[in-house]
Amino acid sequence: MKEHSVFVIDNDPSVRDALLQALRGRGVRARGFASGTEFFDALPEDASACVITDVRMPGIDGAEIVRRLAELRGEAWPIIVITGYAEVSMAVQMMKDGIVDFIEKPFDLARLVEVVKGCLARLSDLDARQQARQQARQRLGRLTQRERQVFDALVAGASNKEMALNLKISPRTVEVFRAKVMAKMEADSLSALVRMGLMLA
Repeated sequence: MKEHSVFVIDNDPSVRDALLQALRGRGVRARGFASGTEFFDALPEDASACVITDVRMPGIDGAEIVRRLAELRGEAWPIIVITGYAEVSMAVQMMKDGIVDFIEKPFDLARLVEVVKGCLARLSDLDARQQARQQARQRLGRLTQRERQVFDALVAGASNKEMALNLKISPRTVEVFRAKVMAKMEADSLSALVRMGLMLA
Protein backbone atom coordinates (compact mmCIF):
# COMPACT_ATOMS: atom_id res chain seq x y z
CA MET A 1 0.00 0.00 0.00
CA LYS A 2 1.45 3.36 -0.95
CA GLU A 3 2.31 5.98 1.65
CA HIS A 4 0.14 9.09 1.64
CA SER A 5 1.33 12.58 2.49
CA VAL A 6 -0.20 15.07 4.90
CA PHE A 7 0.01 18.77 3.98
CA VAL A 8 -0.21 21.32 6.81
CA ILE A 9 -1.25 24.87 5.88
CA ASP A 10 -0.94 27.43 8.70
CA ASN A 11 0.56 30.93 8.76
CA ASP A 12 1.56 30.49 12.43
CA PRO A 13 5.02 28.86 12.29
CA SER A 14 4.82 27.56 15.86
CA VAL A 15 1.53 25.73 15.19
CA ARG A 16 2.74 24.48 11.82
CA ASP A 17 6.04 23.19 13.20
CA ALA A 18 4.35 21.53 16.18
CA LEU A 19 1.98 19.71 13.84
CA LEU A 20 4.74 18.62 11.48
CA GLN A 21 6.85 17.37 14.36
CA ALA A 22 3.94 15.44 15.90
CA LEU A 23 3.04 13.81 12.57
CA ARG A 24 6.60 12.96 11.57
CA GLY A 25 7.24 11.60 15.06
CA ARG A 26 4.48 9.06 14.41
CA GLY A 27 5.83 8.01 11.05
CA VAL A 28 3.58 10.20 8.91
CA ARG A 29 5.07 11.88 5.83
CA ALA A 30 4.23 15.56 6.33
CA ARG A 31 5.04 18.86 4.62
CA GLY A 32 4.19 22.40 5.69
CA PHE A 33 3.03 25.55 3.90
CA ALA A 34 2.85 29.07 5.35
CA SER A 35 -0.20 30.11 3.33
CA GLY A 36 -2.88 28.95 0.94
CA THR A 37 -1.13 30.87 -1.84
CA GLU A 38 2.15 29.05 -1.21
CA PHE A 39 0.29 25.73 -1.17
CA PHE A 40 -1.50 26.27 -4.49
CA ASP A 41 1.60 27.74 -6.13
CA ALA A 42 3.38 24.46 -5.39
CA LEU A 43 0.29 22.21 -5.47
CA PRO A 44 1.56 18.64 -4.96
CA GLU A 45 0.66 16.13 -7.65
CA ASP A 46 -0.27 13.32 -5.25
CA ALA A 47 -3.34 11.43 -6.45
CA SER A 48 -4.51 11.32 -2.83
CA ALA A 49 -3.40 13.09 0.33
CA CYS A 50 -4.67 14.54 3.61
CA VAL A 51 -4.74 18.30 4.25
CA ILE A 52 -4.79 20.16 7.56
CA THR A 53 -5.55 23.85 7.16
CA ASP A 54 -6.11 26.83 9.40
CA VAL A 55 -9.15 29.00 8.61
CA ARG A 56 -8.10 32.61 9.12
CA MET A 57 -5.04 33.32 7.01
CA PRO A 58 -4.09 36.27 4.79
CA GLY A 59 -4.72 35.77 1.08
CA ILE A 60 -6.39 32.44 0.40
CA ASP A 61 -8.18 31.49 3.63
CA GLY A 62 -9.16 28.02 4.83
CA ALA A 63 -12.68 28.21 3.45
CA GLU A 64 -11.32 28.96 -0.03
CA ILE A 65 -8.77 26.16 0.27
CA VAL A 66 -11.61 23.75 1.08
CA ARG A 67 -13.67 24.93 -1.92
CA ARG A 68 -10.77 24.74 -4.36
CA LEU A 69 -9.58 21.31 -3.23
CA ALA A 70 -13.13 19.94 -3.37
CA GLU A 71 -13.26 20.96 -7.04
CA LEU A 72 -9.73 19.82 -7.87
CA ARG A 73 -9.37 16.59 -5.90
CA GLY A 74 -12.68 15.68 -4.27
CA GLU A 75 -12.76 12.85 -1.74
CA ALA A 76 -9.22 11.79 -2.68
CA TRP A 77 -7.95 14.72 -0.56
CA PRO A 78 -9.78 14.72 2.81
CA ILE A 79 -9.42 17.99 4.76
CA ILE A 80 -9.19 18.70 8.48
CA VAL A 81 -9.80 22.32 9.49
CA ILE A 82 -8.26 23.89 12.59
CA THR A 83 -9.18 27.32 13.91
CA GLY A 84 -8.98 29.56 16.93
CA TYR A 85 -12.14 31.39 15.87
CA ALA A 86 -14.76 28.69 15.63
CA GLU A 87 -18.18 29.72 14.42
CA VAL A 88 -21.01 27.21 14.27
CA SER A 89 -22.26 28.43 10.88
CA MET A 90 -18.76 28.22 9.42
CA ALA A 91 -18.24 24.71 10.78
CA VAL A 92 -21.57 23.52 9.38
CA GLN A 93 -20.86 24.99 5.94
CA MET A 94 -17.41 23.43 5.82
CA MET A 95 -18.81 20.05 6.84
CA LYS A 96 -21.27 20.39 3.94
CA ASP A 97 -18.31 21.19 1.69
CA GLY A 98 -16.85 17.83 2.67
CA ILE A 99 -14.26 18.40 5.40
CA VAL A 100 -13.52 15.46 7.69
CA ASP A 101 -13.31 17.38 10.96
CA PHE A 102 -13.35 20.89 12.42
CA ILE A 103 -10.99 21.26 15.40
CA GLU A 104 -10.71 24.29 17.66
CA LYS A 105 -7.42 25.68 18.95
CA PRO A 106 -5.85 24.99 21.34
CA PHE A 107 -6.15 21.37 20.27
CA ASP A 108 -4.82 18.10 21.61
CA LEU A 109 -2.03 17.00 19.25
CA ALA A 110 -2.64 13.33 20.03
CA ARG A 111 -6.31 13.66 19.07
CA LEU A 112 -5.46 15.48 15.86
CA VAL A 113 -2.93 12.81 14.91
CA GLU A 114 -5.61 10.15 15.45
CA VAL A 115 -7.98 12.05 13.13
CA VAL A 116 -5.18 12.19 10.54
CA LYS A 117 -4.54 8.46 10.90
CA GLY A 118 -8.24 7.88 10.25
CA CYS A 119 -8.02 9.98 7.08
CA LEU A 120 -5.00 8.04 5.87
CA ALA A 121 -6.75 4.73 6.56
CA ARG A 122 -9.72 5.97 4.54
CA LEU A 123 -7.40 6.89 1.67
CA SER A 124 -5.89 3.40 1.74
CA ASP A 125 -9.43 1.96 1.52
CA LEU A 126 -10.16 4.32 -1.38
CA ASP A 127 -7.00 3.18 -3.16
CA ALA A 128 -7.99 -0.45 -2.67
CA ARG A 129 -11.49 0.19 -4.07
CA GLN A 130 -10.10 2.04 -7.07
CA GLN A 131 -7.65 -0.78 -7.75
CA ALA A 132 -10.41 -3.39 -7.46
CA ARG A 133 -12.61 -1.35 -9.82
CA GLN A 134 -9.79 -1.08 -12.36
CA GLN A 135 -9.12 -4.83 -12.21
CA ALA A 136 -12.83 -5.61 -12.62
CA ARG A 137 -13.02 -3.26 -15.62
CA GLN A 138 -10.05 -5.00 -17.25
CA ARG A 139 -11.62 -8.43 -16.71
CA LEU A 140 -14.93 -7.19 -18.10
CA GLY A 141 -13.08 -6.24 -21.28
CA ARG A 142 -12.14 -9.91 -21.79
CA LEU A 143 -15.77 -11.00 -22.14
CA THR A 144 -17.32 -11.73 -25.51
CA GLN A 145 -20.61 -10.04 -26.39
CA ARG A 146 -22.63 -13.09 -25.32
CA GLU A 147 -20.63 -13.48 -22.10
CA ARG A 148 -21.28 -9.82 -21.34
CA GLN A 149 -25.01 -10.40 -21.78
CA VAL A 150 -24.83 -13.29 -19.31
CA PHE A 151 -22.76 -11.17 -16.90
CA ASP A 152 -25.31 -8.34 -17.00
CA ALA A 153 -28.17 -10.82 -16.49
CA LEU A 154 -26.42 -12.46 -13.52
CA VAL A 155 -25.74 -9.11 -11.88
CA ALA A 156 -29.39 -8.18 -12.44
CA GLY A 157 -30.42 -11.34 -10.58
CA ALA A 158 -31.77 -13.38 -13.49
CA SER A 159 -32.04 -17.14 -13.12
CA ASN A 160 -30.57 -19.58 -15.65
CA LYS A 161 -34.09 -20.27 -16.92
CA GLU A 162 -34.80 -16.55 -17.40
CA MET A 163 -31.49 -16.04 -19.18
CA ALA A 164 -32.15 -18.96 -21.48
CA LEU A 165 -35.55 -17.53 -22.38
CA ASN A 166 -34.33 -13.94 -22.86
CA LEU A 167 -31.17 -14.84 -24.77
CA LYS A 168 -32.91 -17.60 -26.78
CA ILE A 169 -30.37 -20.25 -25.84
CA SER A 170 -30.68 -23.53 -23.94
CA PRO A 171 -30.28 -23.72 -20.15
CA ARG A 172 -27.22 -25.93 -20.69
CA THR A 173 -25.64 -23.25 -22.91
CA VAL A 174 -26.38 -20.67 -20.20
CA GLU A 175 -24.46 -22.83 -17.72
CA VAL A 176 -21.49 -22.99 -20.08
CA PHE A 177 -21.44 -19.21 -20.55
CA ARG A 178 -21.97 -18.66 -16.83
CA ALA A 179 -18.88 -20.77 -16.06
CA LYS A 180 -16.85 -18.82 -18.62
CA VAL A 181 -17.98 -15.51 -17.12
CA MET A 182 -17.04 -16.62 -13.60
CA ALA A 183 -13.62 -17.76 -14.80
CA LYS A 184 -12.81 -14.65 -16.85
CA MET A 185 -14.02 -12.31 -14.09
CA GLU A 186 -12.03 -14.36 -11.55
CA ALA A 187 -15.09 -14.55 -9.29
CA ASP A 188 -15.17 -17.41 -6.82
CA SER A 189 -18.88 -16.97 -6.11
CA LEU A 190 -22.00 -15.35 -7.51
CA SER A 191 -21.93 -12.76 -4.71
CA ALA A 192 -18.37 -11.78 -5.70
CA LEU A 193 -19.52 -11.37 -9.30
CA VAL A 194 -22.49 -9.24 -8.24
CA ARG A 195 -20.17 -7.03 -6.12
CA MET A 196 -18.02 -6.46 -9.22
CA GLY A 197 -21.10 -5.54 -11.21
CA LEU A 198 -22.23 -3.04 -8.59
CA MET A 199 -18.72 -1.62 -8.40
CA LEU A 200 -18.74 -1.02 -12.17
CA ALA A 201 -22.29 0.37 -12.30
